[in-house]
Amino acid sequence: MTTPRTEHLVLPGVLTAGQAAATVRGILAVQREDGAIPWFRGHHLDPWDHTEAAMALDAAGEHEAAERAYDWLARHQNEDGSWYAAYADGAHDDVTDRARESNFVAYIAVGVWHHYLSTGDDTFLDRMWPTVHAAVEWVLRLQQPGGQIGWRRDDDGTPAEDALLTGSSSVHHALRCALAIAEQREEPQPDWELAVGALRHAIRLHPERFLDKDRYSMDWYYPVLGGALTGAEAKARIETDWDRFVVPGLGVRCVVPNPWVTGGESCELALALWALGESDRSLEILQSIQHLRDPESGLYWTGYVYDDDAVWPRELTTWTAGSLLLAVAALGGHEATCAVFGGEYLPSGLDPDCCG
Repeated sequence: MTTPRTEHLVLPGVLTAGQAAATVRGILAVQREDGAIPWFRGHHLDPWDHTEAAMALDAAGEHEAAERAYDWLARHQNEDGSWYAAYADGAHDDVTDRARESNFVAYIAVGVWHHYLSTGDDTFLDRMWPTVHAAVEWVLRLQQPGGQIGWRRDDDGTPAEDALLTGSSSVHHALRCALAIAEQREEPQPDWELAVGALRHAIRLHPERFLDKDRYSMDWYYPVLGGALTGAEAKARIETDWDRFVVPGLGVRCVVPNPWVTGGESCELALALWALGESDRSLEILQSIQHLRDPESGLYWTGYVYDDDAVWPRELTTWTAGSLLLAVAALGGHEATCAVFGGEYLPSGLDPDCCG
């Protein structure tokens, strides 16, 4: 295995060049020959976390490995444009959860756009366009009249009318990336533009249209991370619940009141803070979770129960490492990562004519 080039992933108190290279090697060691990136070997793969890890590989310059990950998704896409929620890490990729979740399906657009910006590979974009198009069309069939996105469709085809704020915020980000792909290919998608505007309107102004998951930190920061809230509106949201979710020196709670900080949520908050222009606080969050790093593998434990001084669960996940590398890449100025998560140059879609 070659040594990854990770000079741009050096961040004081977070990663040295050697540590960054070890983290990248840790993800590559879990990735299978066919491109699949499970949580860890012997566990399962889900399309969202698989894509997050693939983006981290692109941020580290491992473009061939990232492309194999997207090819795996293209090969496993269902005829209706979706993916299942979970696949076993095994020779036959047996499906372990046959539900299909809207944010899982949409996220390929974020990954494909990130890979294109990382490589400039028009052939890749052309090849993946039908996959992205089918995925977005599947997701938008779950959009409700109020703009929010139903969070799943069961195996029997029954759609969920309930929407999750975190999931819909992630879909908002994905739709903007899908529109960027469409613009690059000069294939206008006016229905997508209307859909993303209606979705953003729901996220910003109609919390009653989403299930109440206020205890979860993701519902706090995801409207910012997904680009639906920006500027003063985003800053106000972050400030409101900062003390509720951030544990100084340890990271971000997954859910209150549980004394459990998690690496993935911490890194995502760091990305959201960077997008707000708060790089100092972003860096502090990333520095605070280095207690989760496993020096042997270069990967990160999912979480830590601080009342018990215990790592839990005992799993080193590729997506936790991937989210950290992406946050570091944004702070380090990696062009593709900054473009995708900064959002300044992503299409915004069309706002609804009425604000009711």
